[in-house]
Amino acid sequence: MVVIDVTAADEATATQAAAALGGLWLSTGPSAPWRTPGEPGVTVRAYADLRCAPLAAGDFDPASG
Repeated sequence: MVVIDVTAADEATATQAAAALGGLWLSTGPSAPWRTPGEPGVTVRAYADLRCAPLAAGDFDPASG
């Protein structure tokens, strides 16, 4: 498990970059964005398991129990 912080000039870019990690590894997806006072840009965080490939669409249905 790794923690990846993505900082970009704007919220949309940071979120898109963190979401793209979900196409490479099993990932939580991007967190809510935050800004650090005195620092440029916005940051989002994602947690990823580098040992696991992402799930294909429909591989996991929490409703099926």
